[in-house]
Amino acid sequence: MKSILFAAAEGLPFIKSGGLADVIGSLPKILKQREYDVRVVLPLYKKIADKYFDQLEYLGTLQIKSGWIDQPASYFQTEVDGVVYYFVQHQAYFERDGLYGFPDDGERFSFYQKAILEMCKMIDFYPDILHAHDWHTGMLAALTKIHYGSDWHFDKVKHVYTIHNLAFQGNFPKDILGSCLGLSFKYYEDGSMRYDGGISFMKTGIVYSDKVTTVSPSYAKEILTPEYGEHLDEILRYRQHDLWGIVNGIDVTEWNPQTDKLLAKNYTAKNVAKGKKDNKLAVQKALGLREAPDVLMIGMVSRLTYQKGVYLIAERLADIMGLDIQFVVLGTGEEDAESTFRYMEEKYKRRAVYYCGYNEDLAHQIYAGCDLFLMPSLYEPCGIGQLIAMRYGSLPLVRETGGLRDTVHAFNQYTNEGNGFSFWAFSGDDLVHTLKFACDTYYMNPEGWKELVQHAMNTDVSWEYSANLYQELYEIL
Repeated sequence: MKSILFAAAEGLPFIKSGGLADVIGSLPKILKQREYDVRVVLPLYKKIADKYFDQLEYLGTLQIKSGWIDQPASYFQTEVDGVVYYFVQHQAYFERDGLYGFPDDGERFSFYQKAILEMCKMIDFYPDILHAHDWHTGMLAALTKIHYGSDWHFDKVKHVYTIHNLAFQGNFPKDILGSCLGLSFKYYEDGSMRYDGGISFMKTGIVYSDKVTTVSPSYAKEILTPEYGEHLDEILRYRQHDLWGIVNGIDVTEWNPQTDKLLAKNYTAKNVAKGKKDNKLAVQKALGLREAPDVLMIGMVSRLTYQKGVYLIAERLADIMGLDIQFVVLGTGEEDAESTFRYMEEKYKRRAVYYCGYNEDLAHQIYAGCDLFLMPSLYEPCGIGQLIAMRYGSLPLVRETGGLRDTVHAFNQYTNEGNGFSFWAFSGDDLVHTLKFACDTYYMNPEGWKELVQHAMNTDVSWEYSANLYQELYEIL
């Protein structure tokens, strides 16, 4: 049985701030079903400790020495759906109100990564594959090969590194090499870890890992260019023969309109029209919108940032709300974006509503109640929202980039092919034009819309195909 250790900074069902958590919560379960010994390691954050601490088994405590760091790490474990989860506890580093964005993030995640490798020794578990995710674990391959290269247990470990979002790179001052990682300054001088006068955890992961993956085939191509490469395109082109683009899936057991307990009415592809109307009415009643089961409802569940295209909406808000629609937005983000949606709710009373924050119950209800799901992103490595939307019969309207391009195929009104709507140029004009086309289809071509919904719900958004590719990758290593 092949063994895999997933190392990440967040993962469901324990903690989430973005799409990384969805992957860590679902992909290991699929691989477990394929007879892999799959385990996951996460930091023990305050939110996890508050909710789950009594369910965790204590494994032991070690003194972690990494550069000038000399701190204890305590280890805990539990099991979910056959997958073992390990947690690294250090109260000062991880039991805070947030996950990242602190001045000492370089120190915190240097400690975390060294603690992961020491944990492997403590529990006598040396995985065939150490699968690291995003910048928080980008140093693992280098630390393994440099600090533990003489240990035959670690010598057999192969390293896979997955880029979930290249824009967040873990860039820190070069002094961290010695002070927090216990590494020689030569790794800065030879350029293997150097980035913009400091060091980059993500660049290091790309350089030292045996294989590099990202979360869609289109994004894998985009990041080789200066436009999307975030100043790492040169090193990615150097590693492109080891770079795989594997699109994410979703947990189709959790995200299932037929069994979802958070919905007002469960439904399948056979009775989706009735189910949509019932759930739309429930959302309208809950949020104070005009109760109109036949109006086109647009939903958006997102971080409200420039990357997500929210300023395209702000730029053309009057034109968008001039259409015969209702608009429901759930999320938090940049202050200007939040202000735009507060203004929208005030100006277009009973037609638009903005819920500032994140509400898991409401997110499920929006996916089920809306007819159209909006994702006009500047770039999107994969995207989870459009996959969930299709699962719930909500047609995604997306910009053709990254994983959105790979998963959403534009409606062809002449052949009735497609599973959503899309536009290419990152412009308010193209967004409004496509929204108008979607509205016309909804109101004037109801049969075409019904067929499009069926195509969306029949789209395979599970992990099965992508798990085959990961399995192929692991077997190559």
